[in-house]
Amino acid sequence: MFPESIETPRLRLERLSRDSVDVFDCYERRSHHELGIEAVTEYLPWDPHETVKETHDYISDLESQWDDGTRAEYVIRPKDGASGTGEIIGSGGLIVDWEKRLGKPAIWLRKPYWGHGYSGERADAMLELAFDRLDLELVAVPVQDGNDRSRRAVERYVERHGGQYEGLFRHSAVRPDGTVIDHHRYSVTREAYRSERN
Repeated sequence: MFPESIETPRLRLERLSRDSVDVFDCYERRSHHELGIEAVTEYLPWDPHETVKETHDYISDLESQWDDGTRAEYVIRPKDGASGTGEIIGSGGLIVDWEKRLGKPAIWLRKPYWGHGYSGERADAMLELAFDRLDLELVAVPVQDGNDRSRRAVERYVERHGGQYEGLFRHSAVRPDGTVIDHHRYSVTREAYRSERN
């Protein structure tokens, strides 16, 4: 159902699985070994991985969700000629709620790759996946309150695709440490997306 790989002008997205990434390499990028990981995970729904086994189980869980058709997760690498060619610079994907015909894109990037427009480029690909391939009706993007950097990035691509800001949703999620958080929510409808492309 999901494409195994997706290419954007500067990025190659490949299904995140044990076939596409080395578990130890993935662990290095998601653990305390990665420079700046605390800043990277400050607003994410996961904490830095403590063990290789945690990374192994995380990848296995993503493989199961892929097979179930509920989440397409991709490892992100710059294409030839771009800075960091071939390196894992993060991962991103689309979480699908078939009952609601809803997709929620997700992403994290290593700190050296912030500010290069990669988030928006990946978002364009996820919107295309959601609307053109999966025929979903809505893509919703939650951004934790206080994460102003991500809000600016999301606002740019949501506006580009005819979307809107829906407001601040109080007590919308719980972090792994038990902290209750608020989310700003943005959305793009299938109709708006297709209208902007015509």
